[in-house]
Amino acid sequence: MAERQTWDPEGYDRNARFVTDLGAPVLELLDPKPGERILDLGCGDGVLTAQLAAQGCRVVGIDGSPAFVAAARARGLDARVGDGQALAFESGFDAVFSNAALHWMRQPDLVLQGVHRALVPGGRFVAELGGEGCVQQIVAALEAALAARGRDGRAANPWYFPNDVEYRERLERNGFQVREIRLFPRPTPLPGDVTGWLGTFCLHFTTLLPEAERPEFLAEVQQRLVPVLSDTQGRWHADYVRLRFVATKPA
Repeated sequence: MAERQTWDPEGYDRNARFVTDLGAPVLELLDPKPGERILDLGCGDGVLTAQLAAQGCRVVGIDGSPAFVAAARARGLDARVGDGQALAFESGFDAVFSNAALHWMRQPDLVLQGVHRALVPGGRFVAELGGEGCVQQIVAALEAALAARGRDGRAANPWYFPNDVEYRERLERNGFQVREIRLFPRPTPLPGDVTGWLGTFCLHFTTLLPEAERPEFLAEVQQRLVPVLSDTQGRWHADYVRLRFVATKPA
């Protein structure tokens, strides 16, 4: 049985800081105002949460990772360990913001119901998550290398990557009015080779194997991906597809 995904804030900062760096357009779409009450759903280590607080917002961050929440609290933030699929807030926020977290939550209707409850009438939900086709090449390489070892990588996949039509319908079904929604490819440069990304994000796959077999497995996945995700200078990118939206709770 694969382990639940866990997070190392130092490793995340080393291998995946681009995730929060590329969250700037989502913050711009949120257009936060001083004094607004904002819930950062899947706040991670609090980098974007801190930017909201610096703009005068009253922010609560929630994340399933105790290590990330500790890192966010170390920034002086109100961060809490919690499950985005079981939000307990009632009409407490002018906006809910989320960057690169919703695709880890495999029960999206529960997420949307909780967000809807958390918002005041007229409140907005602004988010970006992985969309249909996200890291498709990486997943294919992981699954092929696991299949060669007699493991079912497809069953281990932890991600929910919807398309824009599906997610619009899901938002509307859960009481939201969709102002805009867009699915777009965003090939994303990596700070090193793909093994750093795999080690950060892919525990559901790697922990299907005994620890002693994992280095060879990751090396094989890397070799499978060289032709599609590495250029002639050895620079790597991840084959990201993003889904970005703004939705509101009717007044």
